Amino acid sequence: MPVSYSLMNTIDINCDLGEGFPNDHKLMPYISSANIACGFHAGDEDTIKRTIDLCLIDEVAIGAHPGFKDRANFGRTNLQLSNDELFDLIAEQIALMQKICRREGTLLHHIKPHGALYNMAAASETMSRIIAAAIKEADASLLVYGLCNSHLISESQKLRLATVSEVFADRTYQPDGSLTPRSDPNAMITDSDQALQQVLQMVQTQTVTAADGAVIPIQAATICIHGDGDHAVDFAKAIHHCFTKNDIHLKTIGS
Repeated sequence: MPVSYSLMNTIDINCDLGEGFPNDHKLMPYISSANIACGFHAGDEDTIKRTIDLCLIDEVAIGAHPGFKDRANFGRTNLQLSNDELFDLIAEQIALMQKICRREGTLLHHIKPHGALYNMAAASETMSRIIAAAIKEADASLLVYGLCNSHLISESQKLRLATVSEVFADRTYQPDGSLTPRSDPNAMITDSDQALQQVLQMVQTQTVTAADGAVIPIQAATICIHGDGDHAVDFAKAIHHCFTKNDIHLKTIGS
């Protein structure tokens, strides 16, 4: 059976990095996994290398963060691709990350799609199956980070890939377990206390309170903090401190 990581009293904190924002080095001490932009929605070979080097210093797991080839919209606009185009999109970005990892004397740990690609895959069995197939062909030992209870998790498991169910510190949820669209003014959590309350609930009870007040079950193996957020460093520090205070230990998945 494929592995699905979900651990009590330990948590992985992942962050989207290498996207051209100035906080990357400040975030490293408070995270355990990094999702590095692969040059399509943001970044280039130089930023990938620099971010990998930061990860190696702080012993942060190195992940690929493939997105749509759409810099103008930061990969956050839905694009329609053929099955072959989608497969190639993922395969090309993973191959680039693997090449630079080898050059730096390290290994790629996981894959987490970015932005619109992530959200579309979460809702689409077909897209998730193609993404999982591209990951498996590249390296069947790679972990797949995806929205908990999403198609990306279930389709990856069907291909016997190890999966990591992800939740978000700085996003609100809909009653069906999906993330509130960014077009909604209440999509992002900007208050540290609210973020802390949400992450503690998710880790300690494996539930989250949706925007309508409904309490829904989730699986929280890794928590995402967006590196481009105005409050990213403050959130990371506060969450790290909160977990330490509550005897929840930061741990890289699979280590």
